[in-house]
Amino acid sequence: MKTAGTRMLISPPTYVQGAHAMHDLGEHTARLGGNAVVLADRGVWGLVDKAVTDSLAAAGVRLTKEVFGGLCTQKEIDRVAAVAEAAGADVVIGIGGGTAIDTAKAVGHARGGIAVVSAPTVASTDAPTSALAVIYTEDGAFERYSFFRRNPNLVLVDTALVAGAPSRFIVSGMGDALATWYEARVCVAAHRTAMAGGLATEAALSLARLCWETLMEYGPQARLAAEQHVVTPALEKVTEANTLLSGLGFESCGLAAAHGIHNGLTVSHRTHGMMHGEKVNIGTLAQLVLEGAPAEELDTYLKFSRAVGLPTTLAEVGLGDPDRDELLAIGRAATAAGETTHNMPFPVTAGMVADALIAGDAYARATAGG
Repeated sequence: MKTAGTRMLISPPTYVQGAHAMHDLGEHTARLGGNAVVLADRGVWGLVDKAVTDSLAAAGVRLTKEVFGGLCTQKEIDRVAAVAEAAGADVVIGIGGGTAIDTAKAVGHARGGIAVVSAPTVASTDAPTSALAVIYTEDGAFERYSFFRRNPNLVLVDTALVAGAPSRFIVSGMGDALATWYEARVCVAAHRTAMAGGLATEAALSLARLCWETLMEYGPQARLAAEQHVVTPALEKVTEANTLLSGLGFESCGLAAAHGIHNGLTVSHRTHGMMHGEKVNIGTLAQLVLEGAPAEELDTYLKFSRAVGLPTTLAEVGLGDPDRDELLAIGRAATAAGETTHNMPFPVTAGMVADALIAGDAYARATAGG
C-alpha cells in the first residue's frame, strides 16, 4: 500500500535510439531471452525482415515471425499470446506503430510477464515506453486502458526508419507529445495521481516541459527532414521528444482532457481515418478552451500546429458541420467514468466538452490567416 502523497517516476530500463539501430536488435534482445516472437504488420515486415532476422540469428535468438492484425483488440492479444505460448517464447517484440507495440506489451503481460521489447518504426506516439496499452473494440473505438506491472524491458528506435516513413507519422507524434506538457501541468496543479501510481516528481515534470520546449525549437525542422526522408539532429531530437520525453512525461505526470477528448472523438466513425496525435491535437485545443487559456497561449499552440501541419479545426479531423448531438456523444465518451478528462481541476461535463470543441474550432478558423 502506497503512502498518501508518494511521488513516483517509472521508465523502461533501456532506451536505444539511432540510425540503423534495428541492426543491433539481436544484441540487446539476447540479454533478455533466447526465444522471441516478433509481431509486425505486413508492411513493416517488408521494411525490417532482413535486419531483424539477421540480427537475432547472429545473437543466437530463436525467432517466430507473426503478422499483426492491425488493431490492439482483446481478440488480437489473445491470438498472439497463444502463438507466444506455442513457441515457448520468453521475449515478445513489437515492431511498427503504437497499436502493434501495445499489443506486444499486452501479450507479454498475458504470458506471465515475459520480457517485452518495443521497436517503433515511426515516431507517431509515446506508446513505446509506457506500461499500459490502449485497447480498442473490433470497430476501432476506444474501449479501455490496460495497465501492466512494468514498462517494456527495452525500447529501440531506428531513426533511419522514422525518417523513411511518411512525414505525417512524426507530425502526428508531435501532436501527441505537444499535449504532454499541457496535461502534466494540470495534473500536477490538481495533485492528481499519475498512471505511474503516485504524484509527479520534479524530474517527470521537467521532462514534460523539456518535451514541449524541444518541439517548439525543432518541430518545423524535423517535419522538413521527414519530408525529405533524411536523419538530421532536429529529427533525432523530435523523435526523442515524441517517444521518450512524452512517454515519461505523460505516464509519470498524468493525462487530462486532451487525451480524454481524443478518446471521445473515436466514437465518431468520421474520425477513424485520423491518426492518434491528430485527434489529440484537437483535444489539446479543447482543453485550453476549457481552462480559459489566454489568447497568447492559444496563439502559440495554433502557430506551432500550423507550422508542422497538425489539424486545428474539426473539419480537418473529419468533423465538418457536426451537429450538437454528435458533439454531445463525443463529450459523453470523453467524460465517462474513469476518463482522464476528470483529472482537470474542475468538473467537466459532456456539454462543456461540446462547447469547448465548438469554441476552439471557431477560434482556429477565425485566426487562420494570422
